[in-house]
Amino acid sequence: MTFIEFKKHLLDADISLPKFSKLIKVSEKNIQSYKKKGEVPNTIAVIVVCFVQMTKYGLNYREIIDGLELEAKTKKGAGFAKKIETTSK
Repeated sequence: MTFIEFKKHLLDADISLPKFSKLIKVSEKNIQSYKKKGEVPNTIAVIVVCFVQMTKYGLNYREIIDGLELEAKTKKGAGFAKKIETTSK
């Protein structure tokens, strides 16, 4: 699915990109990066199309997704702000 098609589906699902990313616990920056690639991954495409269909049939997908109690993934790299522990032998 192209990024443009993805954005159209968001409109059909009556949700903005920031709210979509917050709902599925994926950073908005991550989703915006697909704009440069021109297409979204299959999993994101499936989610947005399901949201469109649920909206079409009067189902509140927001309540359903909130009920999953998803947790955002966090990076576990060293980064600049963290010190790397070293062990001496």
